[in-house]
Parts: sequence; structure tokens; C-alpha cells
Amino acid sequence: MSGPQLRCTYRLQLNPELDFAKALELVPYLRELGVSHLYLSPSLQARPGSTHGYDTVDPTRISEELGGEAAFRELAGAGLGVILDIVPNHMGAAPENRWWADEAKRPEVFDVDPETGFTRRFFDVDDLAAVRMEKEEVFHLAHDKVLALLSEGVLDGLRVDHPDGLADPAGYLRRLHDAGAARVWVEKILHPGEELPDWPVSGTVGYEFLNDVLGLYVDPAGEHPFLELWAELTGDDRAFAAVALEAQLQQAEGTFRREVDWLVRLCGGRFAAHDIARALSRLPVYRTYVEPWSGHVSDADREHVAAAEMPADLTAVLLLEQGRGELDEFVTRFQQTSPPVTAKGIEDTTFYRWMPMVALNEVGGDPSRFGLSVTAFHAANQVRAQRFGDGLLVTQTHDTKRSGDLRARIAALTTMPEAWEELVRAKVDRNAEPTPAEQLFALQIAVGLGGEITRERLDGYLEKALREGKTTSNWLEPDEAHERAVQEWAWALVEDPGVLALAERARAEGERAALGQTLLKLTTPGVPDVYQGDELWMLALVDPDNRRPVDWAARQDALRAAAAGEPPTRETAKLHLIRRALALRARKEEAFGKHGAYTPLEAGPDVCAFTRGIAEVLVVAPVRPADDVVLDVPEGLRGRWRCALTDAQVELGASVPVGSLLVAPYGAALLERA
Repeated sequence: MSGPQLRCTYRLQLNPELDFAKALELVPYLRELGVSHLYLSPSLQARPGSTHGYDTVDPTRISEELGGEAAFRELAGAGLGVILDIVPNHMGAAPENRWWADEAKRPEVFDVDPETGFTRRFFDVDDLAAVRMEKEEVFHLAHDKVLALLSEGVLDGLRVDHPDGLADPAGYLRRLHDAGAARVWVEKILHPGEELPDWPVSGTVGYEFLNDVLGLYVDPAGEHPFLELWAELTGDDRAFAAVALEAQLQQAEGTFRREVDWLVRLCGGRFAAHDIARALSRLPVYRTYVEPWSGHVSDADREHVAAAEMPADLTAVLLLEQGRGELDEFVTRFQQTSPPVTAKGIEDTTFYRWMPMVALNEVGGDPSRFGLSVTAFHAANQVRAQRFGDGLLVTQTHDTKRSGDLRARIAALTTMPEAWEELVRAKVDRNAEPTPAEQLFALQIAVGLGGEITRERLDGYLEKALREGKTTSNWLEPDEAHERAVQEWAWALVEDPGVLALAERARAEGERAALGQTLLKLTTPGVPDVYQGDELWMLALVDPDNRRPVDWAARQDALRAAAAGEPPTRETAKLHLIRRALALRARKEEAFGKHGAYTPLEAGPDVCAFTRGIAEVLVVAPVRPADDVVLDVPEGLRGRWRCALTDAQVELGASVPVGSLLVAPYGAALLERA
């Protein structure tokens, strides 16, 4: 690799307004912040007018709309490494795509049903057609440009979008690795407890960390009050899993009916559509990785198929115990179909139906897991350190349902359940047109935002949320009158005194939690990623709200002030924290590197404390107020330290009150050996 040491990535969502030239202007600012690598959204030639790049129409060229290859190379040579997001699963089904436009060539490149002519899709998007990436010639068509950029050192690594949609994810990633892609991160959604397969990758894009670090700051004492209030007011006491199963089955039998019908034909009618749909819905993970071509079936695959409780003969086929040869394609396509059923059923439906605590409704998360202990968080970090020391760590991405700061504010309500219940009982009207579920949802969002929202943004968000939930409205037949009633009800909350009073409490606690989560992202095993603009407070909702233009001038001014020695304010605390922590990572590259040691310290249930390297860095992050907690300092850690946040000298004896270590306004401690 010719790029700099991998220390921190910074995600940019490129579009015609934020093109390669504009990104180049940001490089000095990002270098001063401490970033080592740009993490760019897809930059190959997409459909004209594309605002995201995931609708590639020509993978052999750099996007002309973003500035073309010369501008891309200039950006890559400006002093930051470049990690590029690529899309191997699908391309835009558009006239501009010459392989799609050529009807003779189309079935050689795209995964087309020979009987119906249908365009395998990316999820339920008809104009994003899946490609036959398992074919070597298609692999080269889609990757030769990217591989050339890697071999020249223009790129330092790749982020692979949606590998679960591929026929053979493991084979694809091996081929990519063997072709010279040494640094690859996969957008793989792991259910809690699920392990990433043994792929030749640097790790995932970090949703497991996001949900783990959020869980630290969710008070488990709030679980019963929140669930009881939800059940009482909505009349629905079902567990999350039951609601999710219902939604996944609806997706399998509705949105993805044509994919299910394809599977019925592939098995020669051996299995009924309903049985296939139920099997797809009941799978406890996004997909299995059985290999009909090699006969490989892992223990994890057996466990996951068994957990789906499908008919015995279908189980036998999916585990290659029956139907070898004649049903191989059925097995492969079943595995390609389960991810969209799961994603659309859970992330894009259930997350907008089951909402006792919406901060938990996040990509890769399990909303039924109400909080995570410090001990469990340490254990997860140790696994990451052992397996994927270069895995990405995120608190926000372009796909998250809410920004990390907004999520932290809403989660702070779990520490004040009595105040939340008082507000709910004052505001929720079971006879109003918004359903009680919609009112509870809107109240959580309003408290989290604390009045910091425009009518246009709120209306757009609620329209999407209601249509995704598919209970009182939907995308195909929207109930615009009901949507307007919900929007009016929610907008009335924005300046409501009771809402704003609780919002102020949640803001203070939420900002403390957000700073703690940011510090842990910057110091635990892995590579921290900063989403564009997230170095200042960001209250963003789901896309497209989280892709709004960033006020770069405000961030540049704040960084200049920090570099000049101005102390952090409430508004600039997160930027100061990021700058200081990344400077420490630069000084302590081995301690924070792929093989840097991570050693938890016992500090009780309310404090996350650990060292990095050989006792080179000490991190103390209270997850709940813990000023009275005393930290027993192991002998090897006693002595003089330097506060990496203020440069002050700190002397550690045999024991020290946690409160004496914490630095305002961060509410945490980051120490390095003097």
C-alpha cells in the first residue's frame, strides 16, 4: 500500500454539488482534523443525475458528473488515502448502460429470469438490476478499472456494498483479494451474536460497534416502563420478533412474490410458494452461505436453517442433504433472496411499526436488546481486536435511521422513564387520528430534536416513515389525508413547552452520551470513521435528510479556533475531542494499530475503562454518572500520565476517584504515558 497509515476514515457522500474538486478543497481541513483516509461513496459512472452513485451504468469509467478521472486522481494524490465504495451486486438498468441496452448481451451480464424476462433486483428497486458476478468475465468487466487504480496506488482499499446479494460472496471476496485488493470492508449486516464468515477482508463497515456502543448508554432499568407504556397505549404487547416475522412474511408474499415464484419454478414445484416464503421469513440471519458447487455447509449454516423451523424436506435441500445437482440453483437463489426479505421486512417495515424506544431501531440492531453491559461491550471489543483489528467503527452512516447525536438524545429517555411517561400521558390521545403508535413515535422524535427541525424536513421524514411502516399508509397507495394529520400533530409538538422541557434534559444527557460514544469509537479496536459533518453536533434523520449539504465553513472555523488554542465550547466539544484523539492515535500508532493490545479494567457496571498498547493509553468513559466510583489502579498503571485532552499532568496512585479524572465538557478521560 502506498497510502498513509490507516488512522481514521472520513465518509463523503459525493454528488454534483460535492464533487472531486470540492472534496479536494476539503483535504487540508481533514488532514488538520487528523483524518488519514477519504472514504468515498461510489464514484464510477452512474446514471445521469444520480445523487448517490449506487446506480452505476459503466464501471469502466470514473464519473464524469463528479469531475472525471483526472480530477479523481488529483484528489487521490492530495495527501489522504482513498477508500472507494463499490457496488458489485447490481448496476443501473438504464439506456445509458450499454450492457443492459443490448438485449443479446443482457442475459450474459445480468441475472435475468429466462421465463419472465425480469430486470433479479436490488431489494425491490426495479431499475437496479443484479449482475452475474460469479462469472469471471463479468467480474473483470465490473472491476478492472478499480483493480488498476489499486495496483497504481491511487486507491488504498474498497468498501463492498451488499455482498449478501451475490451468488458466492466468499468466492467473490477471494477473487477480489487475489486480484490485489488487500484492504476490503464489507457492508455485511450481522445479527447480534452472529459472526462474520472467514472471509479475506479487513472487517465490516461497523454496524455491530454502533449498536454495541449505543447499548452501553441505554439504561436497562427503562426497559419495563417503556414496553409497558407501549403495550398499554397501542394495545399490542407482542415482542419485536413476532412483529418482525409478520412483516417479513408480508414482504416475502407481497413485494418479493415474483422472486418466490422464481424459486417455485426452480424447484420444479417441489415446495409451495407459502412454504418458501415462510422459510425466507423465519431465517434468523440475513442469509446462509451453503456452497452447492463445493458441498460446503458450515455449522453456523446448519444452526441457522434449523432455527427457521421449515419443512424437513426443504431443510434437507438447503443443507445439501437432498436434491444435489438438480436443486443447486434453487439453493443459491434462496440464499440471495433472504437478505432483501429480511432487510425490507425488518429495517424498512418493522422499525417503523414496533417503536417503544426508536433509538434501538437501527441498522444491524436488535430492538429487543435493551442495553448492553460494560462487560459484554469489552468482550465484543476483544473479539474485534482478535479477528478484525482494522474493522471500521461507526456511529453514523449514510444508511442509518438517525444520526448518532439524535440517537443518543432519544436513548437518554431511558434514564428518565418517569418524566417520559408523564409527558406521554399528557400528550397522547387515543382518540386522535394519528394512532397511539404514531403519536409515541412522533413524541420520541420531537424530544430528540428539541425544536431543531424545519417543517419541510419533518414532513418529509414522517411521510417516509408512515409509508415504510405500511400500516396506515404505504408507497403504492398512500393515504395523504392521514399523513397530513400526522404531520400536523407532530409539528404542534415542535414548540410545545412540555416537549421542550424534557428535550432539554435529554439534550444534556444525550450529548454526554454522544461524546462518550465518540471517544470509544476513536479508541477501541478498529478504525474510526467520521461521517461527513459529524464533527459538530448533527441531528439528522434517515436519508435523504442525513445527506443534506454540510456547512463546511463552520467546521473549518471551529478547527482553526481549536488549533489556535481556544477552549472547547458546547458547540465544538465533539470536534475538539476528535482532533485530540486522532492526534494521540498518530503519536501512538502501534498502540492503536491492528495488533494493538486492548485490556479492560474493572471499574464497576457504570464505567467503561481500558488501556491500549502496553499500558500506553488509558481511557475512562462513564456510561452513567459515576463521580463517586473509585478506580483501583493496577500497579503497572500507577505514576505520571498526561491528559491528551488538555495536556495537564495527572498522577495515578493505587486508587483514584473517577470524577477527578473526567475532563469537561467531554465527561471522560483520555490519558497517555507522560
